[in-house]
Amino acid sequence: MDNQIHSDTKKKMDHSIEMFKTELASVRTGRAHVGLLAQVSVNYYGTPTPLSNIAQVHVPDPQTLTVTPFDKASLKEIEKSIRESDLGLNPSADGSVIRVPVPVLTQERRKDLVKHVKKAGEDCKIVIRNIRRDGNEKLKKLEKDKQITQDQERDAQEKIQELTDHHVKTIDQMVQAKEKELMTV
Repeated sequence: MDNQIHSDTKKKMDHSIEMFKTELASVRTGRAHVGLLAQVSVNYYGTPTPLSNIAQVHVPDPQTLTVTPFDKASLKEIEKSIRESDLGLNPSADGSVIRVPVPVLTQERRKDLVKHVKKAGEDCKIVIRNIRRDGNEKLKKLEKDKQITQDQERDAQEKIQELTDHHVKTIDQMVQAKEKELMTV
């Protein structure tokens, strides 16, 4: 029973880390990369659709992205969605392809992005700690209902704490790596 709680807790924490990785990938570093447009959603025939579902994104050089829509009719809508995203990009349609120049970041913008990354890291740590709390509450309920002993509850809580420490350390490492990447000119 407590193994199932441990397993569920680990899955939830791993999922939180994956979501954080996705968020970090969308933070601009001054170099073009496909993940930059991962969070862009396009109004495709009245339905908000992820850009990756309706177009192909390429990186022809370190300062440019190209977006090739599968449906040419969606070209203007994709261009509009990229422009209106909070990425600060200015796309231009070129026939059947959208070119997105990625401007070099100023020092001030780099510092703002580092603050954003640190805040996102703290938010993810809060999610991890909430998952830990939920797992511990389930263990307490099992012990209260006499389905496990106090020793089993304590051991399981220690395992969950180890999981939590590992995931928080992973988040810290990801934040440090992204900060280093952002501050490298």
